[in-house]
Amino acid sequence: QVQLVESGGGLVQPGGSLRLSCGVSGTISRINAMGWYRQAPGKQRDLVAIITSDGTTNYADSVKGRFTISRDNAKNTVHLQMNSLKPEDTAVYYCNADLNAFRAGDWYRSDYWGQGTQVTVSS
Repeated sequence: QVQLVESGGGLVQPGGSLRLSCGVSGTISRINAMGWYRQAPGKQRDLVAIITSDGTTNYADSVKGRFTISRDNAKNTVHLQMNSLKPEDTAVYYCNADLNAFRAGDWYRSDYWGQGTQVTVSS
């Protein structure tokens, strides 16, 4: 069974930094793209940053220059370094992985989500 476990959320003052991490476990053969999404109260879940298997990255305009996504393929982990945080970055952050997993006797490519971690930026 595939599991994504996030860590690193919390409360930080405006201008501060946080580093989110997400580890993937389970019977998997390949992790394609990994990314971070966020959802603020009353809003839809939006893409924050994504990184492909070859290291290509893409960011939401609102976080460009402040956030950096990285991945460790050997450890099946993805990180999100968040600097110069603003109150509008407050949200639940979700890890996502597009991967090939073994289940029901075969390999399937699917999207998986973590449980979410709260990030609150406030003075």
